[in-house]
Amino acid sequence: MRKVIYSVAMSLDGYIARPDGAYDWIPMDPAIDWDAFMGRFDTVLMGRRTFDLMRTQGDGGGKWHRSIVFSRTLAPQDLPDVTVVRDEAGAALVADLRRQEGKDIWLVGGGVLFRSLLDAGLVDAVETAIVPILLGEGLPMLPSAPRTVKLRYVNQTRYPSGIVLLRYDVVSGGQL
Repeated sequence: MRKVIYSVAMSLDGYIARPDGAYDWIPMDPAIDWDAFMGRFDTVLMGRRTFDLMRTQGDGGGKWHRSIVFSRTLAPQDLPDVTVVRDEAGAALVADLRRQEGKDIWLVGGGVLFRSLLDAGLVDAVETAIVPILLGEGLPMLPSAPRTVKLRYVNQTRYPSGIVLLRYDVVSGGQL
């Protein structure tokens, strides 16, 4: 079964972006092998705001992978290179993707989509690149909710920039 992996950079105080969505504070560490990272996945899941940010950076998300965007407002006919999914159909689609043959699935971007897929039991692993910066405010990695999820440590990687990548598996049935 393919795994859904939430992989995201986060400030030391728990934010994945500035309040306006900017992520200009994330250093491009030359020791990080982006080709190897991207080669692990053939599908990317993201919310509309992440998709919009990627498009302003010159990548609509469809360059390297099958891109699936969760949105209540985007019109699928306007975006032929991506799959637009309404929230209510998302869990079933992700469950089906996990059963298909292929590489792992990258869940990228905001915490709202992460929270909804985590609550549905559809996230298998969490990779958090802790960036040595305190933003003080911004978009949290995980919006608050009454559910606690247990994780199991897998490993860590330290980079010259001070980034520490932590890898955890989501413990099946690990709700506390």
